[in-house]
Order: sequence, then C-alpha cells, then structure tokens
Amino acid sequence: MEPRKIRVGIDTGGTFTDIVAVDDETGAIVTTKTPSTPADPAEGFLAGIEKVLAKLGESGDSIGAVSHGTTVATNKLLEGKVENLGFITTEGYEHVLEIARQSVPDGYGNSYFWVKPERIVPADRVRTVGGRLSFDGSEIRPLDEESVRSAAQFFKDRGIRTIGVCLMHSYADPTHEERVRDILFEVFPDATVSISSQVLREYREYERSITTLVDAAVKPNIRNYVNNIANRLREFSTTDGEPRDIPFYVMKSNGGVLSAKEVVHQPITTVLSGPAAGALGAALIADAAGVEQVLTCDGGGTSTDVTVVVRGEPALTTEGRVGNYPSKIPMIDVVTVGAGGGSIAWMTPEHTLRVGPQSAGADPGPLCYGKGGSEPTITDAHVLLGRIPPHLLGGEIPLDTELARKGLEELATQLSLGFEECAVGVLEVSAWNQANALRQITVKRGLDVRDFTLVTFGGSGSLLACRLVDILGLKDVLVPLNPGNVSAFGLLTVDVRNDYVQTHVSRHDRLKAEDLQSQFDALAGEAEIALAEEGFDETQRKYSRTADLRYLGQAFEVRVPVAEGTVTAQIMDDAAEAFHQAHRELYGYDFRGDPSQHVEWVNLRVSGIGPIKRPTLKEIPAGTGADSALTGSRQSYFDSWVETATYDRTLLGAGDVIEGPAVIEEFSSTVPIHPGFSARIDTFGNIRISKSSDSNGVK
Repeated sequence: MEPRKIRVGIDTGGTFTDIVAVDDETGAIVTTKTPSTPADPAEGFLAGIEKVLAKLGESGDSIGAVSHGTTVATNKLLEGKVENLGFITTEGYEHVLEIARQSVPDGYGNSYFWVKPERIVPADRVRTVGGRLSFDGSEIRPLDEESVRSAAQFFKDRGIRTIGVCLMHSYADPTHEERVRDILFEVFPDATVSISSQVLREYREYERSITTLVDAAVKPNIRNYVNNIANRLREFSTTDGEPRDIPFYVMKSNGGVLSAKEVVHQPITTVLSGPAAGALGAALIADAAGVEQVLTCDGGGTSTDVTVVVRGEPALTTEGRVGNYPSKIPMIDVVTVGAGGGSIAWMTPEHTLRVGPQSAGADPGPLCYGKGGSEPTITDAHVLLGRIPPHLLGGEIPLDTELARKGLEELATQLSLGFEECAVGVLEVSAWNQANALRQITVKRGLDVRDFTLVTFGGSGSLLACRLVDILGLKDVLVPLNPGNVSAFGLLTVDVRNDYVQTHVSRHDRLKAEDLQSQFDALAGEAEIALAEEGFDETQRKYSRTADLRYLGQAFEVRVPVAEGTVTAQIMDDAAEAFHQAHRELYGYDFRGDPSQHVEWVNLRVSGIGPIKRPTLKEIPAGTGADSALTGSRQSYFDSWVETATYDRTLLGAGDVIEGPAVIEEFSSTVPIHPGFSARIDTFGNIRISKSSDSNGVK
C-alpha cells in the first residue's frame, strides 16, 4: 500500500469548523469550511474531512494524520458548567479556595477589588486528610489512610464522580498524593481523579488547587469527546479491508500538539487549543513575509482572540485565566474578547449600546442567517452597511438582509439613533473592544503597539482592520491567504510538545550547578519517556530549558531561557543576566550590580519537543493589475453611502494594488478597505493594508 500522504488540520469554532489539508508529496494545500454542530461537534468534524478529501479527489486511506483544535474544555469553563466536583486537601487547609488571593478580578474592566470568585467546589464537597509534608518533601506526619478511605466513601455515597486532590507541598514529593489516588480507585473505581503532582508540580497552593480542579472538571468531557472522534475517524480509512487507527493529535495551549491517547490524561492543556493554533499559523505566515513584530487578531463567530508574536515566537505565560479560573499551565498569552461575528448588540438599562459578550453562535446565529436568531449582531451590521456580500462561503450560506434590517432598526429605535448611525455604532463598539484587548497584550506588557503589524484572520478578523489601524496607530495590517482557515493551517505547523516543571527555590549565589543539573536531568527524563511513547526516536527529540527567576522578596517571577549543555556557573550567570534584562524590559528597572538585591531561582522547566514536518508557503504569480479581479460594485457605508468596488481575491496577483473604498471577497472571509487606505498583494498572496493618506477616522 502507498504511504499515507495527506495531513489534515481541523479547528472547531463556535460558528464554523475550518479544515486545511496538505499533500506532503506535492505540497498542495486545500482549505474549506463547514458549519459547526454544537449539539455534536464530531458531526461538523467528520463532515469537514469528507469535504476536504472530495476537493483533493482522495479517499480516507490517504490520510496520514489529523491534528485538531478544540473548544470543548474552554466552553465548559467559560459557560461555568463545572458541577459534581469534589476536592481533597490537607487537614487544616479546607478553606484554601475561599482564601484565594488578596485581590481578584471583579468582572468589570481590569480594575481589582476585594471580590472573590464563586468557588469551583462547594464547601460541603471538600474533604481533608491527615498527613503532612515539609516544603522540601520530607515527611512530617505520615498519610492517614483511614481518612482517605472515609473521604472516598463520602464521594461514592453521593455520586460525586470527579475529584481533585491537592496536598500541601506535594510538588516536592508526590508519594502521598499518589497513594490518595490509589485508595480512591480502590473504594470508588468509577471515579475520575486528578492529582496536583501530575497536573502542576509547582508551589502556590491556591493556583495549584484550582488548576488541578479545572483539570478534573474537564477530564470527562475531553475524554469522551476525543475518544468519540478517534473511534469515528476509523471509519475513514482501512488497512487490508479493516478499519485503522489514524494518528490523531490535539492542540495544546502551550503551542504544541499531543496524541489523543495522551491528551485525555492532560485535559487542562487543551483549554486554549484553537487560539494557540491560530497564533502559531499567523506567526509562520508573518515570518515568511519578513515581519518580526506581530499582533494577531483571530476573529471568529463568538469571540476575538489576540496575541503578540516577536521574531516568530508567540509570547507564553503561566499566569493565564480561563473564565473565572486561574490556570498555571504554560499557555500562549491570549486575550479573548466577546467581539466575534455573532456577538449580539444590545441596549443596557441605562440606554447605552453594548456589543457582546453574548453571542448568537452557530445555531441560531445572526439574524441574517434566517435560522431563528432574534437579536442583531456584528455580522448583521456589516451586511447592512455593504461591507460583506449578501452571502457567506461563496454562496453556500445566503444572508437575509431584510431580517437583519428589521432587527437593527428595532435596536436603533430603542436607542433613538438613525439606522446607519446604529449600525456604525455596533461596529465602533466592537472595534474598541478589540483595540482594548490588543492594548492589554502590548501596552500593559511594556510594548509600543505602534511598532507592530496586525495579522488579521478568522472569518470576521479582518472586517475592522482599517479601523484598528486608526485607533491604535498600527504600522500596517497583513491578511493571509485563506484567512478563515489560519487556525486550521496552524495545526499543521506545530510540533509535539510536553512541558515539565519542578519548584526548586534557591538564591542564585547559593545555588550549586550540580543540583541544578540533577533537577534538569530528572525533568528531561520525563520528557524523554513521553517523546518515546509518541514515537520519536533519539535523533528526533529536542529539549528546551527555562527557569522562573525573581528578586528575593518578590511575589512573582520572570521566565528566562537556560542554555543547553552541562550546567556551569557561566550558564547560571547568563540566566541571571537574562533575568535582569527581561525585568528591565517588563518593568523599566533592574537591580543588576546591586549586591543587596539577590536573584532567586524558583521553578525549573523542561520542554520535550518532537518535530513535525511543516507545510511550505509558496509564492504566487505576479499580477496583471487589480482590474482583472474586479467583480462589480455596490453601495457601502463609510461615514456616508459610496459606490464601492468589489474584488475576487483569488484573481489578484503579486504586486496588485487596490485603493479604498473597496471590498475584497473570498470563500472564507471579507476584507473592507476604507477610504484613505490601500491594499497591496505581496509575493505570498498576503494583503498588506496601510494608510494611503489621512483617513480622518472614517468608520
């Protein structure tokens, strides 16, 4: 049998499922989209595979691997559907979830007050067990196994099947937690259990507890979903007439993928699966185009995700949040705002206009979908202002402009606004929501937003590109080919990646190289085992070392790289110097050279990386002038109604230039070019948008 040559990337969003397939023999890349199926996401997933295979003229036997970005875990947390969850912790620490941190988000903007989030586990479902470890892992009191059995029986009697376990200082020695897990399974075999020493071997009891509980909460959903997909994938391909297991990978929040059989044991790692894939796909595209400083703007049907990329690498964080829950796992630094194409425009009790975070999603969707939607959305405003055509996906989804008009006129009447004024207001509020998210990942981190190129993608990501340039003073905008499928494309560009962490607190001037080497070796050993299980031989495996450092007395750390090779005093000093520099870049000062300010090492990290072949971006032929792609014109609104030329993007070539007002249309997305802006097609087919003159803030 011929080797399987087709790799497929599938990103399931709130409105559409995006599919990209690459033929590793020819380099051909094919994209498509299909409506998401929220009731059973697997239906949209499998329909997308069938659709892309038909475009390639291939059968399921040609599939070599499938990579998937999923929102199952994210949606469960964002919707607050965490229930039937139990918690076991050390005796005397039953209130760790109430104590939390001194200040937590209040839910309004970014201000902070003494407001506690709702408990992820009710107080009556917390059980404590006897036994205690010291901070270095030494045993102060042995584990009280009878109290563990009592807790297990308590959960079993009440049908609480999902349990998180976080014991004091278990990051230093997992023995007690592992024994608790074993006893739970003895007493309650049907339980689903997560223990903190497997989820997050890092100090800070509150964050470690929450991260472990979130892992436990999403584990049943991820396990059922991934296993369902894997089983149904077997229908697509056979070996000697028998169904075969197609290699199936799931995107992780840290910028890597992991096989489905392993990801069910690490479900929390998928919480930002889709946004991570989009950031990596955009990073590769921008790097090929010669752009080093990038902001990504991934606009979908429900939300918009933004990230920052410098020199091809998206920023990583371990201080992320998913909904109300802090998560300490490594993840691409994504800020999400409820400003997608399906975000609902509504009037507050104070008679002001708001947009989102509520979304019409895929079902029923915006009013113009004609599927029962009852409230106007961002998509409705765009279609009524002539910024998008009266159909989506090349005509597959016709849009009902009259339904959209009726809904928007009702909102305009409530707000005492004119129809056009209301529609523009909806888009303006949405643009400022996106701009504020972009400021969070730049200005709040000490970066000048004006130094960046904005890469817009997703079905709705490019609709407000020109307005964002005006609001933020961005250099320019890059819109990739097939922007609606960049996240799915990103799934085909990422490596298998596992992260391992171990808390190891020590002052820099007291840290011994041999101790550091021993800890890194232990973490690398775990990474090596995981990569071997994923099928990578020794010649393919790669490892990356980092550490979290801080000044003695500080509460939080800064992550810096640690050079490869045997740890020496020089390697340690280089890491400390990198910390001083990073601290200055982040906060505007450092204590380099001040002997009274000591550097402290806190957490050691090793990432095990298994490289996967990346698709090659191809240059497109030179254009013959934008007029060859002209498809007509229609009335569009940019402060006033103007006749606006429309262009078919697939007919544009390298070097073609379009002056606004114009609308560039393609299968997966639409790009309005405002008056005062111009669009140039580069050698890779990207649209490069910049101001051609003062746009005077045209909206």
